[in-house]
Amino acid sequence: MVWILLTILVSVSAGIYGEHRWPDKAGSGSRRGLLLILYFVLPPIVFFNIAHVELTFGGGAGIGAGILTSVCVGLLAWFFAVPVLKLERPVAGAVICSAILANTSYLGYPMVYTLMGGEALTNAVLFDVVVSYLTLMIGAFGVGAAFGTKAGEGFRERLKAFFLKNPILFAAILGLLAPDAIAPDIAVDISRLLVGIPLVVGFFAVGAILTEEVRDGVMKIPPRPHKPLGAVIICRLVAAPALLLLFTLPFSDVPDSYYLLAVMPTGLNSMIVGHAYGLDLRTAAEAIVYTTVIVLLGVAGWAVLF
Repeated sequence: MVWILLTILVSVSAGIYGEHRWPDKAGSGSRRGLLLILYFVLPPIVFFNIAHVELTFGGGAGIGAGILTSVCVGLLAWFFAVPVLKLERPVAGAVICSAILANTSYLGYPMVYTLMGGEALTNAVLFDVVVSYLTLMIGAFGVGAAFGTKAGEGFRERLKAFFLKNPILFAAILGLLAPDAIAPDIAVDISRLLVGIPLVVGFFAVGAILTEEVRDGVMKIPPRPHKPLGAVIICRLVAAPALLLLFTLPFSDVPDSYYLLAVMPTGLNSMIVGHAYGLDLRTAAEAIVYTTVIVLLGVAGWAVLF
């Protein structure tokens, strides 16, 4: 676990330094790096682990519970943002997206692999592909279209992109259809070792992109706590794992990795949706910072105590 914390610290620091040293270039380069991860690193991880997975009744029930959890977390975030806090629509949309979008791939995969092992990662990948990508493509993009100041992409374009520009989807489908012989144990083991690459690239991007946002005046360092941010923290780090635990109580054999993914901090996709649809970028950026720091402090405390 120490290696994860050190990797994150070094990667974020490198991203911050890179953006100061080469303004705009580090940020744009990190975005290209994220695309390379999306197209060339995550697909083999998804393919070989899904080809290797043996879905149990508990696992399937947990995935269904994960989808229900995302819906309920989104509704809770809407309740805080609109009726309670009466936020402006772009801020409310940012709160909802930041609450439902978790950093399940870039941080979740290496954390599951380190804490729980390879078999747990296999189950986590299936949960992530189904729950997280449905949440992004349907939930977050829908929220962006409803609350953002920009028209964004229409439903038809988003649906087309979901099927034609989604390498994770194709990797998952091929993994489900592939015979066991195509995914030997050594290939699965190698794919699991790849989880460190998204961790480095992802958190370099966090450092570089958030430094861009600070320079552009989107957020300040250190970010000051405010009510929309508090709503995100409650929904993302408290409600999400609690609801998943509640919804899976009637079932046995639900993989433990599902619960670890449920407590992951806000993911970078909240910024992507915010840029595309005109949501409040300050709220999205600060949600990433605060929730990530809280989770990492919790992990560090766990590592010290246990």
